Amino acid sequence: MSPLVEHEDSCPFCNETITFLIDASQNEQSYIEDCSVCCRPIQVTTRCDPDSNELLGIDLSRS
Repeated sequence: MSPLVEHEDSCPFCNETITFLIDASQNEQSYIEDCSVCCRPIQVTTRCDPDSNELLGIDLSRS
């Protein structure tokens, strides 16, 4: 099973649906990714179960 998980969510700036590719092999990650629609920076924080490569939660906020 691939540790990469695709997740769709809404941009906290423009509310457009965007897709994130999450590395679920890590317990927790925090990084900034630009919105593919409005190009504004989004603070992305993820929580995953690396044993099952499952995304447990994701938080998106304005950076």
